[in-house]
Amino acid sequence: MRNLLVFSGSSHPDLTEAICARLGVEIAPSNLGKFSNAETNVEIRKSVRDQQVYIVQSGSGKVNDNFMELLIMISACKTASAKKVTVVLPYFPYSRQPDIPYAKSGIPVRKSAYVGLRDSPNLSNVVLSPAVDPTNKDKDSDVPTELLLPSVAPMSSISSILNSNISEKPLPTASPRIAAISQQKNSTVHDPVDNRWVKPDGAYKHWVARSGELVANLLIAAGADHIITMDLHDPQFQGYFDIPVDMISAESSILDYIRSKIPNYKDAVIVSPDAGGAKRATSVANQLNLDLALIHKEGKTNEVSRMSLVGDVSGKPVIIIDDIADTCGTLGLATELLHQRGATEIYAVVTHGILSGKAVEIINKSPLSQVVITNTVPHEEKKTTCSKLRTIDVSGPFAEAIRRIHNGETLAPLFKKKAYN
Repeated sequence: MRNLLVFSGSSHPDLTEAICARLGVEIAPSNLGKFSNAETNVEIRKSVRDQQVYIVQSGSGKVNDNFMELLIMISACKTASAKKVTVVLPYFPYSRQPDIPYAKSGIPVRKSAYVGLRDSPNLSNVVLSPAVDPTNKDKDSDVPTELLLPSVAPMSSISSILNSNISEKPLPTASPRIAAISQQKNSTVHDPVDNRWVKPDGAYKHWVARSGELVANLLIAAGADHIITMDLHDPQFQGYFDIPVDMISAESSILDYIRSKIPNYKDAVIVSPDAGGAKRATSVANQLNLDLALIHKEGKTNEVSRMSLVGDVSGKPVIIIDDIADTCGTLGLATELLHQRGATEIYAVVTHGILSGKAVEIINKSPLSQVVITNTVPHEEKKTTCSKLRTIDVSGPFAEAIRRIHNGETLAPLFKKKAYN
C-alpha cells in the first residue's frame, strides 16, 4: 500500500485504528486540538506531497466542531500538495436535513405533529390499543392493528419519557394585513411590505435552509476529491456533490450478525418502523427468506396521530431494521406496539446508533431484547449504562473500500455483497 496515508479525526479514533489494522498501515501522525479561544488547531505531521490521503471522521459527538476540524484537515492536505484527498465519513453529518415535511398547501406540517415522526414526539396522549386475539374467530382479523393517540388517554411508559420537558411552541400566524391580502382568489399573493408570497389561508411558506447541500459545498470547497460513507438516510443526498460519492452498505454485516447472533432467527419477522425504510427491510427479509411487516405512521393534526401495524407478529420474534436510531422515540413506541401485538422477542438492528437525548433511558425501559448498532459512531460510554446494546464492527468494509479505491478496483461488491474478511 504505497503512497497511502490514513489520518484520523478526533471524532472516532478507535474506528480509524481498526481500519488501519486491517490495511496493515499506521495512522499518519497529526496534532488536533483547540486554541484557548476555542478555535480548531490542526497540524499535519507527515509530508503528504503526491500521496493519496484518507481522512476518517464520523459526524457524531460535537458535530460542528468535528466537521470544522475535518474541513481544516482537508484544506491542510490539499495545500501541502496531496495528490488526492478522500474523506471517509462513516456517518454523514446533516444528511437528514433535506427531509422536511410539507403539507399539500405548501407549508410545513405542525412541529408537534411532525416530531412524532422524527423520533422526538410530544405524545402526552399516547395509548396502546388492546391486542387483537387471533384465537377469537368473532373478531375481524383483517383489520390492521393500530396505535391510537386520542385527545384524552393515559400515557404509556415510553411516551411519558418522550413527553417530559417538552413544551409546544405554536407556529407564528399571519398578521391581519397579510390575512386580508390572502383573501383574494389567487393561489398565492405577493406581500410587497414583507416581500413574501402569502397563501390564501393566511399562512405563508416557511423556507427551510438546506443544510445538507451546504455541507456538501463546504467539503468540495475545502478540497475533498472523493467521499466514502455508509447507508445515507436519503441516497439522493449524493446529488448535492459534483465529486464521486460512494455509499457502501452495512447490509452484509447486518445479515451476518442476524444469522450468527440471533437465536431462532428463521422464525422471525422483519419489521420496518416506517414506510421510508420498507425497501431496506424488504431487502433483508428477502436475503433471509423471512416474512415482512410494516409500521405505518400518520400525523394529520396536533391532536390525532396513528401507527398501524401491517402484518402478523403474534407468537414470533421480531427484528426491526432501520438506518438511524437517534432519540429512539419512534423505536420505543414501535416496540410497545409490537409487544402488544404478541411479539415474543424484539430486536432492533440499526446502522447508525446516535442515541442522543433520552435514547438510553427509552431502550432500558422498552420491551427490546437487544439494540444492535454498528460502530460508525462511538458508543462505548453508552454501553456502560445500557446492557441491551450490541455492536457490529464495520471497519472491514471501510478498509476494503480504501484498498479497492487505492488500487483502482471496483467497489460494486461492497454495495451489497460481502467482499472482505
